[in-house]
Amino acid sequence: MLATPVHSGTLERTAMKYTVSIEIALPLERVVQLLADPAHMPKWLRGLVLHEPLSGAHGQVGTKSRVVMQMGQQKFEGTETITRREPADLREIPAGSVVHFDREILGEGMWSAARERLTEAGPETTLWVSENEYRFSGLLMRLVGVLMPGAFRKQSRQHMQDFKAFAELGADVREAKD
Repeated sequence: MLATPVHSGTLERTAMKYTVSIEIALPLERVVQLLADPAHMPKWLRGLVLHEPLSGAHGQVGTKSRVVMQMGQQKFEGTETITRREPADLREIPAGSVVHFDREILGEGMWSAARERLTEAGPETTLWVSENEYRFSGLLMRLVGVLMPGAFRKQSRQHMQDFKAFAELGADVREAKD
């Protein structure tokens, strides 16, 4: 799906949807455990400054967290809410299962939702599909959505590639030479 802005009527909001995916050469259970562990986030989530729960337990449905990201000179702060996690217990995931991990982030001028699906692609391979939706309000964020839609897809893909390198090779984005 293309990251094409869609204007939604009189609200003058800009919306964008896209899907990105990647295969990771590890079993499903190992991948979801690595993704769910907050101690690993700084190792693969490029630009992460802070991710702290405000209420609830990290990764659990209903948990709200303060998220701060730094991309170049731009800093973004928002509130993340976990809206779905299935199964709740990420140990001993039955073969053939689909793991769902959904979240919404609300920040100044922007709302986003990410719907993550992880499935077995083979005996030792996991397919990670991420459906992303953004809605922008306010002049600056609407302009960003219209003028730079590819930047959001590129960032999502970069996060997935960084996670793959972390999971498969132990790479840490904090040690990368950009």
